[in-house]
Amino acid sequence: MQKEVKLYLSSPLGFSEIGREFLYQKIVPLIESLNYQILDPWKLTPKELIEPIANLPYGKERRERWHELNNIIGKNNAEAIHKATGLFVVLDGVDVDSGTASEIGYAAALGKPILGYRGDFRLSADNEGSTVNLQVEYFIRLHKGKIITKIEDLKKELKLLFE
Repeated sequence: MQKEVKLYLSSPLGFSEIGREFLYQKIVPLIESLNYQILDPWKLTPKELIEPIANLPYGKERRERWHELNNIIGKNNAEAIHKATGLFVVLDGVDVDSGTASEIGYAAALGKPILGYRGDFRLSADNEGSTVNLQVEYFIRLHKGKIITKIEDLKKELKLLFE
């Protein structure tokens, strides 16, 4: 019998329209096909809390309300990482997204295995001995994780890491 796998998805993909399309039309269906439970930080905090603040005009009230909500979002994400079996992280970009990097470090400190994906062919490492920032890569590999460069390898590598 397969154990229940809860996979936290860490990525900056939710910030852009094309990123959301790739996340929800390519990555999520691949993970769902393995019957893993997805813990999606882009969906952990209800839109009913976010939209009223996002629609406020720029200014003091908007800044103060975002400050309060940011604490809720951060707590929701941290609790989901605690509940997760492990993480799947997207490492694309000139440098690894700062939120993704912090979630990687937090998960590594909790002993969570991490599978990274970098489909971006640009150089993003400290030196030719790593794929991304050496500290980020160290935390990914700390608990038998790895970095893949082809999304077609996602299912196979998730199975190797979590089953």
